[in-house]
Amino acid sequence: MVRYVLVILVFLVTACKQGTTPAIATKEDTPLSVSPTYREAFRPQFHFSPPEKWMNDPNGLVFYKDTYHLFYQYFPEDIVWGPMHWGHATSMDMIHWNHKPIALYPDENGFIFSGSAVVDSQNTSGFGSKENPPMVAIYTYHLMEGEKAGRNDFQTQGIAYSLDEGATWEKFEGNPIIGNEDIKDFRDPKVFWHEASSSWILILVAGDHAKIYRSEDLKSWSLRSEFGKEKGAHGGVWECPDLFKLKVEETGEEKWVLLVSINPGAPNGGSGTQYFIGDFDGESFTTDQEFPLWVEYGRDNYAGVTYNNAPNGERLFIGWMSNWNYAQKTPTQVWRSAMTLPRNISLHQNEEGYFLKNYPIAAFNTILEKAEIPSSINLSEEFSWETETLMQTDLRFQVDISKAFTLYIGNDSEKIRLGFHPETQELLFDRSASGLTDFEESFGKEVQKQWYAPSETPVEVRVIVDQSSVEIFIDKGRYVFTNQVFPTKPYRKLILSGAPQTLSQVQLHYVKSIWNE
Repeated sequence: MVRYVLVILVFLVTACKQGTTPAIATKEDTPLSVSPTYREAFRPQFHFSPPEKWMNDPNGLVFYKDTYHLFYQYFPEDIVWGPMHWGHATSMDMIHWNHKPIALYPDENGFIFSGSAVVDSQNTSGFGSKENPPMVAIYTYHLMEGEKAGRNDFQTQGIAYSLDEGATWEKFEGNPIIGNEDIKDFRDPKVFWHEASSSWILILVAGDHAKIYRSEDLKSWSLRSEFGKEKGAHGGVWECPDLFKLKVEETGEEKWVLLVSINPGAPNGGSGTQYFIGDFDGESFTTDQEFPLWVEYGRDNYAGVTYNNAPNGERLFIGWMSNWNYAQKTPTQVWRSAMTLPRNISLHQNEEGYFLKNYPIAAFNTILEKAEIPSSINLSEEFSWETETLMQTDLRFQVDISKAFTLYIGNDSEKIRLGFHPETQELLFDRSASGLTDFEESFGKEVQKQWYAPSETPVEVRVIVDQSSVEIFIDKGRYVFTNQVFPTKPYRKLILSGAPQTLSQVQLHYVKSIWNE
């Protein structure tokens, strides 16, 4: 009860401040202060997390002038959700991050919810020039007064622009650019330039489906189509759509991919991200896909979107490493929430159809230091290996997944477990004994399940452990589990067991801190 009273007080205090809060960050603003050590309990050492306070969805992912920009949902006054701002960080490699001043503050139109950013290189908006094109942010306004009054039209879409590469922002005087026709959940615009139609495309979500708009100038938009009322999972509200084109790795065919997060309604409980493979003609997205596919089956990868303008045609993805079932209850103190490792998304096809893989970007390898471990392991008997800590490690090996296999990582009393069960064609991930789990009933209660296709050809298993997370990539990211964990003591023991076979190409690397190098 006390927690909810405090949240209400925070809302009231912030609402009182809105009249004096600046609408833009100024050049005189100083960057967010970094924690003196970045070594608090459970603090990630190579995942992005804010210096302090609450963070959720990644926003405005855009690459411009050799710099990756990461904006994110941010509340600078508490470690629980509150009036949303856009936090900001930049990177040259998507591994090492520099904290920047808050980019966007709430204003008279509402809080600043999720959205995207583009570089208007032809200055179609008129906000800049062709010599100095504007960076334009497109986001959802959430008017809390409207929500409290019981209205359904309290979410609208707005834009802001920057002429100094994202350092400062000016909001468009004509906001909102897309009004609301009495739709309760109407948000999270993703915008991109569509070359074939020479126009800007905006996709947002409206309750349980998506709406697609077009514009020539980023300011005036026309609704062209809808998608999803009879497709995909509908166990909760749709959020954070993303639409992009990819080539099928095996054939070179081009298809369009639509990501849609949903909360609740994910296969293993709470928040998750489904995807659709289909076609887009500049007006509408269509697919023959009959069932939803999922970016992964872990419980802590949500609201993920991809970068606009990424170099070399790569499709680079970052997700919020949490789940709304317990996001505000995790046992951190100074800050709350981190992002997933940045990942490459690739499109593939087999006899069963199209599917995505997502896998850590190559730049992650630059912060690895090799550890000594046998390069091959015979599983005629259980293999056990121990070191001082496994809390910043990257383990890889090749395994025959047509045979039963189990991996444990833990300490004397706590552990995580990954199991291959070819007789049922299930992957099982268990964090019930991973450490602190009692802050929310479902956090460690149920074993996470994912179907897989057993193959006699060995596939890579990669397990990346940070101070409070485990990311597991199987078959180069065809099967993925991302999960938070909160051990009370460092994991230091690795145990491998199962049907007799030899694991090959075994590698273990320690991962350097990006904050305390």
